[in-house]
Amino acid sequence: MNLKDLFKRAVDLMKENANQEAESVCLQALETDPSDVNFIALLGTSLMRQGKLNEAEQTLRRVVKIAPGFPRAQEDLGTALLNLKKPSEAIPFLVKAVELNPQSAESFFKLGGALKATGHDDKAEEAFARSRALSPQKGQIEQASVLFAQGKYREAETVAKELVRQNPQDVNAAALLARIAIQAHCYDDAEALLRKVVQMAPPFIQAWHDLSTALKEQSKFTEAIEALKKAREIEPDNAITHYFLGAALAMDSSPELAEASYQRALQIDSSLSGAHLGLGHVLKTLGKQEEGIAAYRAAMKLRPNFGEIHYSLSNLKTFVFDDAEIEDMTRRLESEQLSKESVVHFCFALGKAFEDAKDYDKAFEYYSRANETHRETIAYDPVQTEVIHNKIRDVFSAELFEQFASQTVGCEDAAPIFILGLPRSGSTLLEQILASHSQVDGTSELADLSLVSQSLTDRTRGVAYPGIISELSGEQLRELGDKYISQTQRYRAGGVYFTDKMPNNFPHIGFISLILPNAKIIDARRHPMDSCLGCFKQHFAKGQTFTYDLFELGEFYLEYQSMMDYWDSVLPGKVLHVQYEDVVSDLDNQVRRILDYCDLPFEEGCVNFHNTDRAVRTASSEQVRQPIYSRSVNTWKRFGTNLNPLIDVLSTILPTEKGDISNGS
Repeated sequence: MNLKDLFKRAVDLMKENANQEAESVCLQALETDPSDVNFIALLGTSLMRQGKLNEAEQTLRRVVKIAPGFPRAQEDLGTALLNLKKPSEAIPFLVKAVELNPQSAESFFKLGGALKATGHDDKAEEAFARSRALSPQKGQIEQASVLFAQGKYREAETVAKELVRQNPQDVNAAALLARIAIQAHCYDDAEALLRKVVQMAPPFIQAWHDLSTALKEQSKFTEAIEALKKAREIEPDNAITHYFLGAALAMDSSPELAEASYQRALQIDSSLSGAHLGLGHVLKTLGKQEEGIAAYRAAMKLRPNFGEIHYSLSNLKTFVFDDAEIEDMTRRLESEQLSKESVVHFCFALGKAFEDAKDYDKAFEYYSRANETHRETIAYDPVQTEVIHNKIRDVFSAELFEQFASQTVGCEDAAPIFILGLPRSGSTLLEQILASHSQVDGTSELADLSLVSQSLTDRTRGVAYPGIISELSGEQLRELGDKYISQTQRYRAGGVYFTDKMPNNFPHIGFISLILPNAKIIDARRHPMDSCLGCFKQHFAKGQTFTYDLFELGEFYLEYQSMMDYWDSVLPGKVLHVQYEDVVSDLDNQVRRILDYCDLPFEEGCVNFHNTDRAVRTASSEQVRQPIYSRSVNTWKRFGTNLNPLIDVLSTILPTEKGDISNGS
């Protein structure tokens, strides 16, 4: 690609807000001509938009020195200094910007902000008035955009709402308001706004991208894919569209199609680090480990300080970092200005690296730092967990099941096989065993049961799950079961049965029993210490907020065990409990036991599950492609006294002797 094409690519990427990728393009061009002021200016802008303000300042100062008559560079440098809370330093550059381009409402607005921050209120109002005179609406959009960039979402929302009220046809204001809604997790509101935007302005590609985001966050993957396909029709060679489409297809359990979309994105623009990373994920899912590692390394070359890439390599579980890579990660963690999320990812990766090196104290140190850092960023209330579980037990009482026992309730379809429990307890292994049977489709972790239960909640009518259950008729329960079967049909490939291994379904066993009475339910169990430690060592892509503190993790395990004991008492024999350690030590008999429970004839392929060629989306994907092994049994003992706080929490279900815990299940 020549410099002219590279420049156009960088500009297009910045229009799409793909600033990291734009930075990579600029750096690529500057390797050819380090003095090209246009690329230096674009680089400075891309750095500023990413929040790399110190680097942006240095770069843009270079631009205004080389080309003082470049108004956009003067404005961007002033903006960077404003964001660095250096308003007095920003003023001369913004003054120069408005001198060079006296028709720029944005420059006057920013100058007003700098003057106001330095106590020059009268001059600030003059600048603001000039901005409004040049473009009243643009000035307001700029104001809302600045507030949004500063994280002042409520103030930005107020301005944007007023703009939309004044002019409902203003697609820029509506799109900004939708972005604010996405930031506030109001995805349904964002969807409604963005559907109007794309109806009024079909070529607005960014709006299609944002619409797909709002839809994905609501688990409307099919609709998200349709939105991105529409964007692809409008601009067939838009790399960002192909990139986002790859991500949506991956989330929709279509890894082969996702691979093709990621590959197409990279054909158009090989500097898209996110596409390399996403491609690595789907190649891992498809069992193409070496190709996946190559994709991760390509992403790492483009963004060496992005910790998620290093973590993705470690999350292959079978990948081992060498000494040089460990030293490099340690250096980056301690010396670079990393985002908090990159710190978390680097620490998890280093925990795995030192565990592989058998330095368990050092490994635990990094695992702990990773968990503590991430715990600061998430909301989890263990008391609320207990309250919810108690409510479920109150609703799904023995009396409720007796009430429905004399009726025909629920959908009679026997296809679903639910595999549940805690994460990192062997559920992927059980799914791989079952998915190796000719009559069973393995579909991974599905959110559909939770979505069906949530559909019962209607705040406007004052009804909510689980309380509403006792008011439902047998026919309504059947409709709910039918809904689940219908929603999950798209994941299936023609098998008589299919697995749903969402671990978080364990509180919903009563619900499953009523809406799908013939479904099979398997509880994947593992030694409590190994189960909890496995969670503590894992950085989950989403959810599982209870896993980032040892005390909360132990408390949650007790809640899980209490729930399972409850289900056994009110639904005796409904759930098959399968102990991971038993599967490891006696695979053949455990496979037969599982198949008997599922009313499936024995097939040798289930014992030789590692030979099954299928997509596996969870962290254990590479592990279940190996023959059965025992090295994951009693791994907790390697960490010694580091785990004493967890042992103390679990003491009621463990033997009292800390040094000799054999099996607490």
